[in-house]
Amino acid sequence: MQQEGSSSFIRRQHEPARAEGPYRAIVEEKIPFVDSDHGDEWLRAVDRSSTGATGSNRSVVGEDDMMTESQENLARAFVSRGGTGGPSLAERRMQGKLKVSIENNTAEDSDLSDEARDEARDLISTEERSRGLRRNSISLPSLNVNDLQKIESIAQQEIMVEDESSTTSYSDGTTATPDIPLSANKLKPMLHFNDESSSDEEVKMPTRNLFRTKRRSSIAPLPALRLNDKEMMSNDFDTHSVLSNQASITSINSLASLLKEKMQNVPAIIRKKKRETKDYKLRAFVGFLFLVIVFLVGYAYVMYNQKLLSRSYFESIKFHKKTRNFRLLDGKGADLLTGTLGKTLPIEQPYNCLPHDLKDDGSVCYEWNSKARLYMNQVKSPSPDIKCYSFQWEALLDGLFPTDCFDVGGDRGFWYGGGITKGNDYILGNASFTSSPFVTGDTNMHQWGNAVKRYFLNSKGVAIQVDERTPLYVSVNSEAANKICLQGRNDQFAFVNKQSRYPQLKYTICSGPDMKSLHNGLMQKSLWDGLTEKDNDVIKSLLREPVWQIPASKQEHLTETAIYNYTESIIALGYLRLGHILVNEFWQKTIGDFRLDAERFATLDETVNILHRRGFRVSLTIQPFISTESSNFREAVAGKLLIYERESERSIPALTRYKSTTSAGVLDVTNNASIPWLAEKLKRISETVEIDSYFLDFGTAFNIPRYYQCAHTLVNPDEFKNYFMERFEGTLSIFGVSSAVMVPRPPAFLSLPPVNSSWSGLQTIIPTMLSYGIIGFPFLMPGPVGGDFVLPTQQLKKMYSFYEFELPPLPDKDLYVRWLQLATFLPVLRFTHLPSEYRDESVTAIAKELANIRQTTVVPMLERYASVAMDDGLPIIRPLWMLDSTDVNCFSISDEFSIGDGMIVAPVLTKGETVREVYLPQGVWKDGIDESLRKGSRWIHNYHVPQNKVAFFIKMPDNTRF
Repeated sequence: MQQEGSSSFIRRQHEPARAEGPYRAIVEEKIPFVDSDHGDEWLRAVDRSSTGATGSNRSVVGEDDMMTESQENLARAFVSRGGTGGPSLAERRMQGKLKVSIENNTAEDSDLSDEARDEARDLISTEERSRGLRRNSISLPSLNVNDLQKIESIAQQEIMVEDESSTTSYSDGTTATPDIPLSANKLKPMLHFNDESSSDEEVKMPTRNLFRTKRRSSIAPLPALRLNDKEMMSNDFDTHSVLSNQASITSINSLASLLKEKMQNVPAIIRKKKRETKDYKLRAFVGFLFLVIVFLVGYAYVMYNQKLLSRSYFESIKFHKKTRNFRLLDGKGADLLTGTLGKTLPIEQPYNCLPHDLKDDGSVCYEWNSKARLYMNQVKSPSPDIKCYSFQWEALLDGLFPTDCFDVGGDRGFWYGGGITKGNDYILGNASFTSSPFVTGDTNMHQWGNAVKRYFLNSKGVAIQVDERTPLYVSVNSEAANKICLQGRNDQFAFVNKQSRYPQLKYTICSGPDMKSLHNGLMQKSLWDGLTEKDNDVIKSLLREPVWQIPASKQEHLTETAIYNYTESIIALGYLRLGHILVNEFWQKTIGDFRLDAERFATLDETVNILHRRGFRVSLTIQPFISTESSNFREAVAGKLLIYERESERSIPALTRYKSTTSAGVLDVTNNASIPWLAEKLKRISETVEIDSYFLDFGTAFNIPRYYQCAHTLVNPDEFKNYFMERFEGTLSIFGVSSAVMVPRPPAFLSLPPVNSSWSGLQTIIPTMLSYGIIGFPFLMPGPVGGDFVLPTQQLKKMYSFYEFELPPLPDKDLYVRWLQLATFLPVLRFTHLPSEYRDESVTAIAKELANIRQTTVVPMLERYASVAMDDGLPIIRPLWMLDSTDVNCFSISDEFSIGDGMIVAPVLTKGETVREVYLPQGVWKDGIDESLRKGSRWIHNYHVPQNKVAFFIKMPDNTRF
């Protein structure tokens, strides 16, 4: 029977009704079916019935009634694409094109035409069938009437079962989802070509898809396909048709069946783990992304603030205008100097200066709301590897003091310079004092010592030089912890003479590759200018021969006989060379007489001649102070030669006190008439007594009258010393000064401040020598061995710099020996008490040994580096870091020193000690006690130093080997 010979798909369905409507038209017109590239929509209805196929072998009753699986697929697609209503305009056009194409086939395309007309014939070979076929379409035989009736029956049956179930299970276990119900009269043929060259560009009516989106292609393999009663495997079919298992488009039911099948093959625990893994990865990714965002936001914030807080000036300076935070950077971007400028100003945004306030040198200028103005600029440096920058504050309000503070201590390096402080602080970061005027004074009551210089040096290779016209106040660790602050402030004494309406602060910051190179570049160079042969002889004599200071704390103690007897005791020693006899200011009857006291020095000229024949040099101490009891006072007042009271007539002198003199005037050296007057007075002395040189006792800035006024306005009281030295240069032979703010012209040596005769006084000598050497005083003269005075045992309510101290009695033997050991290695050896006064053979033996060491070892070393000091301005007595500025161990050592680069001295400075710690910088050093060789860059712990010995080490050549 024909029905029994049809495909398994037809056998599973009810007997269909006779074909009507569109189906009849299809049969009569024999329009061939071709597949479409939009195949997933017409596969849905067919897929419900196709799942029931059980095999590829089917019984065929007749060729006309036979329907292959391809025909079934095409038929189902036709039913599912039926829709509501007839075919669209585009579909009718496509049908027409297909019909014309089939009828106009040439002879060579007859095979394809026959296949389209569904005429039964033998299966054409694969190669032959591939000719003339389009890649995305295939022509199959048309359906007969019986098949169309069966398809119509299937469609009607689908409408009835639509509401019963969303899925239908078939005998093979697959599941299909019902498609949209269609009626027979709504079926319409859908003929489409997948021809890219088609000229059909009409807008297609959108088709509503009530199901999910289509799958790209089925991944389930097709077991076999039958075409024209011949069976071919899926791989062969895929070669010639797009209906292969890899390019086919499945229905919604096929997709659901495939997903269900695949999910059943995967264990539940694996699926759960996979989901958890996926969630874990998602959470990890989100967390990582969050961290990245946080990092980027934080980094951006930091960079923004860093950019906001610092603006680059001159490549090395970072300055934030609002907070005025300051940073000086090295070549690698590391901080050399940090601090805060304009400490007394409120935090506010400044403005650029107005054009008329700008300077012609190109300085950067900012103004803080009519409060202060800051100028910054890069200035000429002394060498290519040193960079210098200038800073100048101008206050615009009364009572506003410009203040700049810089960090000290910790990783900010060690600060040196300025001078010696009241607490004898060699490292400024260790000091603590309030803002004080930067002028000379007596460290017994004032903040700074007898020599100051506006030069501060940092171990990281930074130096600050303050302008001489700035009314400078300095504080350390007072206004702020770990800060050294520079302030411009006018006051009623030190800086009473205002250089501008409001105070200014002007200084220069220089940076170099290291501290030693920077310091060498900034020091005053050649000191040979104007030096005579006689001056050079004075320098050598001071290095080779001692200075014998006649002991006299009162006027009646200094007589011609005392001088003669003292020189006799010196000669009696026999092991010390004769040198300079220094007579203090008591050679006058009254200070300021500038003539010998006739009662006490009636035959001083004869005595001096005797001293000259014995080999001594005689020096007198002079000073610019004139006692009101002196006959010269009236003469000086009449000639208006004295400093006078401020805001008064020049005929009214300003008075002060000087040492034992309770009332004295001060010679105004800025007055052109005063210099010839004093020169004439001193000339009269030389006519009577042959004086070799003079020692100038300037006192300190606080010895100048409180309300002083000079013929030429002084910047500060210390400028008085500079005027005196300049005016008498070449007129007087000066071998020493008691105070200075600039390097005195050689052969003048700067004397150290008076020292108390005690162990604590002994311990202040090395830090003072090092500090004064750093600030640029290469030739230094320490006080006498044993000290200058003895402090009263009672507590003083107030101490004055002119306080009359008694000369110390003979110091303790141990203190004297250790003091003498230290003084042996200093540039000038100075005595008041002689070693013979102890009448102790051990003291004499020690003194003889030290005299031999000085003459044979120390003096040649001193002369060698005195010549270097004249050339480069470097000190003779140096801190250890000048030997190696990269060795951090050398930065804080203040109880050792070096003579140039050739010798290190480490004396004992504590009572009763015979051992000490010694540090040797890099190199090989010869021990001065046992002559052994010692390697440098290390500490020598518990180094034994007997009472009769002093620790010193001589630098050996670099090629020395053990």
